[in-house]
Amino acid sequence: MVVETRRRGGPVLLLGVLLLMVDGYDLFVLGTVGPALLRYAPWGVTPAVLGLLGGVTAFGAAVGAVVAGWAGDVLGRRLPLAVSLVWVAGWMALSAVVPTVELFAVTRFFTGTGLGALIPLVVAVVTEAAPVARRSLFVGAAMAGVAVGGLASAFAGRILLGQVSFRMLFLIGALALVLLPAVWWLVPAGIPAAQPPDAPGRAGVLLNAGHRRATLLFWASTFLGLVVVYGASTWLPALMVSAGYDQGSALEFLIAFNLGAIVGTLAVTALADRVRIKAVTIACALVASGAMLVLSTPQARWLLLVMAAAAGLGALGTQNLVNAYVSRYHEPRVRGTALGLCLGVGRLGAIAGPVYLSLVTVLSASPKAGFYAFVVPAVLEAALIAAIPRRRPSVAPAATRVAA
Repeated sequence: MVVETRRRGGPVLLLGVLLLMVDGYDLFVLGTVGPALLRYAPWGVTPAVLGLLGGVTAFGAAVGAVVAGWAGDVLGRRLPLAVSLVWVAGWMALSAVVPTVELFAVTRFFTGTGLGALIPLVVAVVTEAAPVARRSLFVGAAMAGVAVGGLASAFAGRILLGQVSFRMLFLIGALALVLLPAVWWLVPAGIPAAQPPDAPGRAGVLLNAGHRRATLLFWASTFLGLVVVYGASTWLPALMVSAGYDQGSALEFLIAFNLGAIVGTLAVTALADRVRIKAVTIACALVASGAMLVLSTPQARWLLLVMAAAAGLGALGTQNLVNAYVSRYHEPRVRGTALGLCLGVGRLGAIAGPVYLSLVTVLSASPKAGFYAFVVPAVLEAALIAAIPRRRPSVAPAATRVAA
């Protein structure tokens, strides 16, 4: 039997938002508890170790993204998505109880593998459920779930840290398991599209002469984008503390960062369905660089909060647009693989981001240095996106149909 997934666009979109809230909560929870971890004497965490913990999580996410993107194209979206959700919940629970920082790093790696699987699978499912004229908006709305999850992490930290152990924030992440029945009910089980017997392998399609330049530019821009996203998610509260704010105030900037990402992503993805998505994506990347420059300077508190929100739009908003761009650029039978490889290779930037920021903070005593460190990758990302070639008509996405 053949079903049209767009008939369930609304419920699938809501599920996508909830699933990516799980990803966003975990993406930002390490930054939320970062100052508490640095003060936790039994583990002796240093800024360099905090950066490495973020890098370990991101490395796991790179592995998970590549495997899940391929599995979603070969096995269908439902089973890999369900397995990833159970995997994340289990390892988040273990992160809350391990006795040493070494074991904590292990749980962060395996949590990362599950989290890395979520975005390519969810973006593919939501794209295939969306009306064609609103695909960017649907993907952007789902990706806003990442920022909502980050906001939930910041609020949880604001309320709970100081009252309970930082471990409790990881235990909250295990509640993701409640979404499993909805995944099984709403996500189609079939394979998105049949591959002709004489067609090249999915990875081969992405690296052939018609796709190679775009594929490599998408990979490179995602790398730089995730340097900014993961660097900010891990280090923004600590940078604000070093600039003279207390932990509670620093978390307010993380809240503003995520609010800006949520509202901004919805606005820019709606715009991207009406004008060229490339132009909107370039503009967002440049907003990130400008906002980080302002955050490095002494300004009125209200202006710094506005700039934190603009940085959220520029960092997470740009990456959300890149994901939508990749999803629109490729046809259904390679969409999951394209997203998975892009995020898998790109998540090397998520590994590099926290480590890069930790090195900057170690090598420079100036609190401004951490903010300056975000500017270069954001500007380079804008340049790479500008170089992505126009999509050829032969690779325009067909209407997505899924065998039930």
